[in-house]
Amino acid sequence: MLWTIFVVLLILWAMGLLTGFTMGGVIHALLVVAIIVILIQVIQGRKRV
Repeated sequence: MLWTIFVVLLILWAMGLLTGFTMGGVIHALLVVAIIVILIQVIQGRKRV
């Protein structure tokens, strides 16, 4: 589920960059949070759900 959220945020972020329209810094902040969470899971070595 986390990977799905990450992919959706990544797509929204890329669309925001391409169209020049973003919801302020919200999409960028959410993308950074998703990347941090994924990195923490990788570092801790948790199994995929």
